[in-house]
Amino acid sequence: MEFMPSDPSLAPVDTTNRGWTRWLTTGFGLVLAALAAMWAVEIIDVIINNRLEGGGIHPRRIDGLDGVLWAPFLHDDFGHLISNTVPFLVLGGLLALRGVRVWVMVTAIIIVVGGLATWVFARSGNHIGASGVVFGYLGFLVAAAVFERSLKAIAIAVLAGLLYGGLIFGILPSSTVSWEGHLFGALAGAAAAWLIANRGRTTVAADTDDPLLA
Repeated sequence: MEFMPSDPSLAPVDTTNRGWTRWLTTGFGLVLAALAAMWAVEIIDVIINNRLEGGGIHPRRIDGLDGVLWAPFLHDDFGHLISNTVPFLVLGGLLALRGVRVWVMVTAIIIVVGGLATWVFARSGNHIGASGVVFGYLGFLVAAAVFERSLKAIAIAVLAGLLYGGLIFGILPSSTVSWEGHLFGALAGAAAAWLIANRGRTTVAADTDDPLLA
């Protein structure tokens, strides 16, 4: 039996939905949400006989330009997706330590800039998979240590390097993987690190400058 007070202001407040909403707006929540979207897309793709995976990046084809946005969520099969899941979770989680705004900004730069570079310069074909974003995260974390030279950034870069430094071989030319997507993803991540580090320096300089009196 349930008691509902006549005064709505005295009714118990259900905080469950608020908790989920608050959690999903954290950096780690966004990482898991993006990963869940990849798995959902792959499950749907299998159900409809792989009709989605053809929507990746098709270099220098106008009808393949929108693949810049879809490619990270499309995979050849579950094996391909599984191979990207753990590094995306780990490296994306390390990036999420910097907060939601940085995670969103860096991820967007990697997807758009890395994807556009792949569209312009890569071999003809269908470039799909989240590995470009994974390489972008690694590129950002390592480059951030170089540009920022903070103890935290260096420690995170060392950890990322120890865990996934072997990914560097993924930017070597290969006929079976989109090494161009890996390369341009990493370069886009490094560019994002430079951009954020320089923005931080500009902010600090503005805060420390003496005011100018007119």
